Amino acid sequence: MNTSFILDDLKSSFVVFLVALPLCLGIALASGAPLSSGIIAGIVGGVIVGFLSGSSISVSGPAAGLTVIVATGIKDIGGFQNFGTVILIAGLIQVLFSLFKGGSIGEFFPVAVIKGMLAAIGLILIIKQLPIIFGATSLSSLGVSYSSEILLLSCLSLAIMILWEKLATRGIKVFKLIPGALVAVVASVAFNSLFKLVDSGHLVKLPSNLFSNFYIPAFDRINLSVLSISLTIAVVASLESLLSIDAADKIDPDKRTTNKNRELFAQGIGNAVSGLLGGLPVTAVIVRTSANVTAGAKTKSSAVLHGAWLLLSVLFIPNFLNSIPLATLACVLLLVGYKLTKPGLYIEMWKRGADQLLIFMVTIGSILATDLLKGIFIGLAVALIFELKKPAIKCMLVVREEGKLHVRFVNNVSFLHKPQIMKLLNELGEIREVHLHGLHLVRVHVDVHEYILNYHEEAKKRNLSVIFVDKDAA
Repeated sequence: MNTSFILDDLKSSFVVFLVALPLCLGIALASGAPLSSGIIAGIVGGVIVGFLSGSSISVSGPAAGLTVIVATGIKDIGGFQNFGTVILIAGLIQVLFSLFKGGSIGEFFPVAVIKGMLAAIGLILIIKQLPIIFGATSLSSLGVSYSSEILLLSCLSLAIMILWEKLATRGIKVFKLIPGALVAVVASVAFNSLFKLVDSGHLVKLPSNLFSNFYIPAFDRINLSVLSISLTIAVVASLESLLSIDAADKIDPDKRTTNKNRELFAQGIGNAVSGLLGGLPVTAVIVRTSANVTAGAKTKSSAVLHGAWLLLSVLFIPNFLNSIPLATLACVLLLVGYKLTKPGLYIEMWKRGADQLLIFMVTIGSILATDLLKGIFIGLAVALIFELKKPAIKCMLVVREEGKLHVRFVNNVSFLHKPQIMKLLNELGEIREVHLHGLHLVRVHVDVHEYILNYHEEAKKRNLSVIFVDKDAA
């Protein structure tokens, strides 16, 4: 590795660290987990996953997409103390996914379902952060119980981040390299130290021993609930990582392609280690990856070093970290949630078609009404229903002329096509000749093949001619 690569990676690693620090703390806050768990996940995502990953630019760490599952899971198993076992098992499941070549799992999920999942997570993030931003105890108490001082600090944080992002979009280099979230954090710490708006109960509290949540898994306590949560984390974390890796490969200046099975293996090992150390689950994260590319990263050293910077920050600037107002972290997550569910996304899905919008909205509603995994599979079920109505249209072209029907098979015919083929051939009206083109050029499911042969025999009794055309010419 030449000197320029080392300098580029060193610089970009520090930029990614600045982006990751408030996000690690904020995601832990949104998950209802100890704030140290977010930092641990960031360190593991950088050092362990960064080292094992086949991607040269991807950065892993705690992800907003898992906050809903983690928060629910912690409640379901009675606290964070035993949650390490859940994350460990989730990591091992991901390793199994990789061994069974599960890197293509993301290709089986429709875009409308994936975007619906992310939009629902965004809505949940926004809803959960509102009480913290207002200094209220719960969402229902916002109208009667809130802190004007905390709200002032929240408004300051939001104003800084929104303004900073607007200036960054104009291409001003300093605003692009330094994340607005970090500026808001520093400003809120300084503002609070001057005016004492927030008491210690509303500030970050990191333990003196970062790895105090180290946990030896109690495998004898594993039950159906633990396995269910682990599977949910494994599936969603894998999806989010694979989607992020796809996006990372697209923005990689050198156009390198990442082995997705190796990525699942790296993520699985990372989650197993994070679970043991008391960290949150990790995924590849496109926000940090984009910052990494923008800052000029050349190799995976940047991702690994950003994890090291996170560890050093806990060791050498703990007083600063413990001075960060929770309301500012909630504001960081509020904007993350908005980006996941922004109005433009709904317009995009509407433009894709009514069926795609319906799948998208059903996925969102199902997740909000049930949970993440059930909502995803309800969305998949609706998508499948729409797909069941489409196959016959895709497998054949139909041309009608006086007294004749020409059916040209242009794609393979599965059993899902059978209902529409039957409907077409049984509702002929005045047609007395049916010409079937190209059956020898495509694969035909045995059920459909048997039906066509029987139809051919029955047609003779109905004074109907069924002609098999060997050459593709009407």
